[in-house]
Amino acid sequence: METVVHFINGKSVLNSADRTGNIYNPALGRTIRLVSLAEQVDAQLAIKAASDAFPSWRDTSLTKRTQIMFAFREILNARKAELAAIITEEHGKTLPDALGEVTRGLEVVEFATGLGHLLKGSFSESVSTGIDVYSIRQPLGVVGIISPFNFPAMVPMWFFPVAIASGNTVVLKPSEKNPSAAVWIAERLQEAGLPDGVFNVLQGDKVAVDELLTNPDVQSISFVGSTPIAKYVYETGTACGKRVQALGGAKNHMLVLPDADLDLVADSAINAGFGSAGERCMAISVIVAIEPIADALVEKIADRMKTLKVGDGTRSCDMGPLITKEHRDRVASYIELAVADRASVVVDGRNVTPDGDASGFWLGPTLIDNVPTTSKIYKDEIFGPVLSVVRVKSYQEGLDLINRADYGNGTAIFTNDGGAARRFQNEVEVGMIGINVPIPVPVSYYSFGGVKHSLFGDTKAHGVQGFNFFTKEKTVTSRWLDPSHGGINLGFPQN
Repeated sequence: METVVHFINGKSVLNSADRTGNIYNPALGRTIRLVSLAEQVDAQLAIKAASDAFPSWRDTSLTKRTQIMFAFREILNARKAELAAIITEEHGKTLPDALGEVTRGLEVVEFATGLGHLLKGSFSESVSTGIDVYSIRQPLGVVGIISPFNFPAMVPMWFFPVAIASGNTVVLKPSEKNPSAAVWIAERLQEAGLPDGVFNVLQGDKVAVDELLTNPDVQSISFVGSTPIAKYVYETGTACGKRVQALGGAKNHMLVLPDADLDLVADSAINAGFGSAGERCMAISVIVAIEPIADALVEKIADRMKTLKVGDGTRSCDMGPLITKEHRDRVASYIELAVADRASVVVDGRNVTPDGDASGFWLGPTLIDNVPTTSKIYKDEIFGPVLSVVRVKSYQEGLDLINRADYGNGTAIFTNDGGAARRFQNEVEVGMIGINVPIPVPVSYYSFGGVKHSLFGDTKAHGVQGFNFFTKEKTVTSRWLDPSHGGINLGFPQN
């Protein structure tokens, strides 16, 4: 069986030991290939390759870096359907959803092509007699990226285009559940002209993660995943003197005011709750409905759910399977907890008949009403196609409910009252807010990240904050007593 291996210093590299994991096709429910799981020596090899490549890449001109980023953008755009097919095969999301993921990642690549402007410093002339002060931004060195299974292309692209554009070299540790997209990306970067060692893919599990967190040659860590692991990554990485941006879990609420367009709300709840089988950190998992509109809203959502088609993502369907059998069973167990906690299961996804192989990891869209806020189904990040409805009596009660939550990643409010929306965006303690927008993922030139247990560290992903994270600022105070010049050259500089 084919084994997905590391990509180090511009070529595929076999593992030092015969330690592998299974890669499943979730729609078929069977292993389709294996993945190497790095030993410490393999991780050190990837880090050394990045470290050796750093001095030359750091000194590469901004013009040349820009040209490579543009070339990669063109290759990725022309061949994005290939990458989408890889994602669908190993993750299970539908082909249109996978293509959307690639497109959103491509936006960050396009943003990073503006590196010449985004890396500019500042200059103040004659702050004192004959003295000037200016600032410069320089790359950090080797940076580590640890990405999750739910977005095997988009999440790495939140980080590595900005890191590479800034002059850093990268070691990416993708999820061992679906690692092939990372290797495909590495190969396309090589085609774009990126030098060997600038972008490396390290396959593996905790062994690889711990080496990235503790190795002194790694200067920063970017992580996206569950909150317990994000906390571990942040605490371990910072204890070893690294910069860390660790994006954790989420429990995103949608507050629905009585004046909202309930048809729009129902459509949005379906899209945000069940897209990618709910395996999104920005998925809406809790609808907070202000009485008296809850009954009508639940009915509208349930009616729309009857039209959803669950099946193999390569076919015409709305939602695919979950990533593994273990994850599918874990998500399904929350439906049982809801019944035990006397919530009302309006639509039970365990009864779904999929358009696909019977062995696939299927769980249909599930709607649960009257969910107690003391229940684990309300408190935990389920990360699956389970939509809960909590009923409240007022805006203030709904707001307080959201603000008491441990997570603060994303939220949305649906209303036609501009004053209420403005008040909500000022008062809610959440990092990303949608106003009549159910999935408020920022565009690439704004930054992505939450608050509370959804983000460890003080720097968000991509946008200007991304460039700040991957660079260090130096301030220079200078005095020159004698003028000089470098000779005559009438031609335009090329690089």
